[in-house]
Amino acid sequence: MGKIKILDKEFEKNIPYDHIQEVIKTMASKIYEDYKDSRPLFLCVLNGAFMFAADLFKHYPGHCEISFIKLSSYAGAQTTGQVKTLIGLDKEIEGTNIIILEDIVDTGITINHLVEDLSAYKPESVRVATLLLKPAALCKEVRLDYVGIEIPNDFIVGYGLDYNGFGRNYKDIYKITEH
Repeated sequence: MGKIKILDKEFEKNIPYDHIQEVIKTMASKIYEDYKDSRPLFLCVLNGAFMFAADLFKHYPGHCEISFIKLSSYAGAQTTGQVKTLIGLDKEIEGTNIIILEDIVDTGITINHLVEDLSAYKPESVRVATLLLKPAALCKEVRLDYVGIEIPNDFIVGYGLDYNGFGRNYKDIYKITEH
């Protein structure tokens, strides 16, 4: 599918599924090299990162755990600038190596908020793995340890990313064609 329509917006294929999978395999190998002697906790940021987390988890060859949190900072195609925690931590993380799995880092607001919050629980370390990064959209300085693909500041959907709740189910990533 080269083009799709979701609600009132049109999108064109931008990043094919096969490329996404290669990037994730490479990232899983890099994370394993850094954590092969420990048992990291992957912390998936819902809803967007669920596909990325599932695929990375499948490619990670070492001992590890996974947990989920849910944050919200978007309304439609725009960020609100406010981060709300909808589902929080469900386990003790003191002394644990945490690897946050995020679908996309654009403004940096959400990831900075999360890293700051987690630090209060005294983990051994907190690192960030993001499938996508929009350098042109950053308005906060962020430390990202594993970055899959840098993309322009286009609105995208697919592979877990949505527009008003729709479009997460596409295996490829699509960018908006109309603004």
